[in-house]
Amino acid sequence: MEHSRSLAQLVALLLGLLGSLGPLLARGLEFQHHRYEDMVRAMFSVQSECPYITRIYSIGRSVEGRHLYVLEFSDNPGIHEALEPEFKYVGNMHGNEVLGRELLIQLGHFLCQEYRAGNHRIQQLIHDTRIHILPTMNPDGYEVAARQGPEFNGYLVGRGNAREIDLNRNFPDLNVEPETMAVIKWMQNYNFVLSANLHGGAVVANYPFDKSRDPRIRGRVTYAASPDDKIFKKLARTYSKGSPMGQAGTLCPKITLELSCDKFPSESALPREWLGNREALISYIEQVHHGIKGMVYDENNNPIGNAEIAVSGINHDVTSGTEGDYYRLLLPGTYTVTASAPGYHPSTSTVTLHFYLKTAPKHNLNIKHHHSKKNLQYPGQPVNVEAVRVLYPMTRSRRPGEQREHQPTRRPVVVDS
Repeated sequence: MEHSRSLAQLVALLLGLLGSLGPLLARGLEFQHHRYEDMVRAMFSVQSECPYITRIYSIGRSVEGRHLYVLEFSDNPGIHEALEPEFKYVGNMHGNEVLGRELLIQLGHFLCQEYRAGNHRIQQLIHDTRIHILPTMNPDGYEVAARQGPEFNGYLVGRGNAREIDLNRNFPDLNVEPETMAVIKWMQNYNFVLSANLHGGAVVANYPFDKSRDPRIRGRVTYAASPDDKIFKKLARTYSKGSPMGQAGTLCPKITLELSCDKFPSESALPREWLGNREALISYIEQVHHGIKGMVYDENNNPIGNAEIAVSGINHDVTSGTEGDYYRLLLPGTYTVTASAPGYHPSTSTVTLHFYLKTAPKHNLNIKHHHSKKNLQYPGQPVNVEAVRVLYPMTRSRRPGEQREHQPTRRPVVVDS
């Protein structure tokens, strides 16, 4: 009897240990190459584990009929909240460049686990940002590459979709592939503020524009800076400093991240690549909160959608969403900002951004930050920002012969950036 009791206690102890190790074992098993069915199961397991902060939706299908599934994180999944910016990650545009796909699958699990564990930084990020993760834009090409596997994969095998069309060279094109069209419609339906596309085959952060021909000297090319060149450089540095890159050397801004010289790294390399890119993936999302944001109203306090927000000296305007909210990524400085819309008088204000930064430790994913939607505090983000005037609600244009009415004094929009 005593022997049986001891054996039962031992079994119970072992089961308890296995139960406590279960999450760790499961986390380790995730470091594998996910074929399409495996990827779908992994995404839905996240949605099942964190049902109140996640949603899965499809933006379309591939040539061979595979869904292009997106995993969304938000405190109100499926709903756009005014002044809450939208962010997206896209992976696996080239089917044989697989690291981005695996990192985004891992990122989904990580965000869910850390949110449930009470990580204030992750909780705040999800409360204040609507995050969309598309692990693969090219599931058909991936299956071609995966059949050869890491050891025998050719440099171009599986790069294109099922029709062998390079989706990275398919826009604009008269014959747009279904995967490309799905992403175009996706971007039309969501007012994304910031984005990144994860590639492989090199280690570099690319941003617009690449180069242009020098009209003065035949054969020579010159650097072609975009209107947002400074903010693009800042975004690229943000990712590179938090990843192996730094160690090795619509209208929303987007950069292309080449994450590894190996297009199809072995499964044994995935844990190292994840740890090397984890902080960078989180830090880059946090950049969506840099700059100014606000609302555009008419004199009756109705939101004005599709209003143009122009910054003097930067030839790249953004537009307000259907709910009247706008977002403009900017570096610290003083800017003249003008809002305009058909049928309304334009309104101009001067904006001054002051950033006060606190020193952050080297490994800051586990920093605890008190959540406050009124005072955004992200690592590497302004901890205390002077409230700034951005826009006065715009007034309606007068009809011919209409007398000017007294315009009531209204409070300016105050932005915590």
